[in-house]
Amino acid sequence: MNQFSRAELLLGEEAMEKLSKARVAIFGIGGVGGYVVEALVRCGITRFDLIDDDKVCLTNINRQIIATRKTIGQYKVEVMRDRILEINPKADVVMHRCFFTKDAADQFDFAAYDYVVDAIDTVSGKIELVLRCEEKNVPIISCMGAGNKLDPTRFEVADIYKTSVCPLAKVMRRELSARGVKKLKVVYSKEPAMKPMEKPNSSCRSNCVCPPDTERKCTDKRQIPGSVSFVPSVAGLIIAGEVIKDIAGIGY
Repeated sequence: MNQFSRAELLLGEEAMEKLSKARVAIFGIGGVGGYVVEALVRCGITRFDLIDDDKVCLTNINRQIIATRKTIGQYKVEVMRDRILEINPKADVVMHRCFFTKDAADQFDFAAYDYVVDAIDTVSGKIELVLRCEEKNVPIISCMGAGNKLDPTRFEVADIYKTSVCPLAKVMRRELSARGVKKLKVVYSKEPAMKPMEKPNSSCRSNCVCPPDTERKCTDKRQIPGSVSFVPSVAGLIIAGEVIKDIAGIGY
């Protein structure tokens, strides 16, 4: 009997062995990525690479599993690492306090990963992740837009070229097609995005509460999307399920 015995009842001993040996890189430890990591470590994944340069902000508390009053101002990768080790002290966690871009990509050994999770926000970063994984033949799953949405039941798993409605997916389809990428597993929502009801007293543009030494403040962003606790978390849990299924070689 061990802490993963309930999972083993469903997945089997062989699958749990595969999960314990797999190395998964999660790019973006936010509303989606944090829940991906949470589910993976509780399913027996023990080897993690966490990639994010951001710090926990007050405005993260409404939707990010690592965000509490206690963790505000701390680097997300450090908070996530501590949480992983509280769940499984035997886990091996590598932290990268890095904003992933094409220029930063060379510092990562993609061939060392058994799976990559794309939970970052920038199109250029997403494209670079896909290209690097394709080059090394590493499985990757990418999250499309989860902001400005309220219906978690609208998420689907699909190939990028079979997606619809989602504006981010549309851009990714065009850009990946231009680069000759034939397929990409994604989680996306068919729910049309809502327009945020931005007001001065609730706007990060005029009332920024990012930690003082944050490099990329919300005031620098082109758009500040609205979000709630029950949408990005669902996307993250769906992604985690796909990662577990693929690594363990099981179907459901």
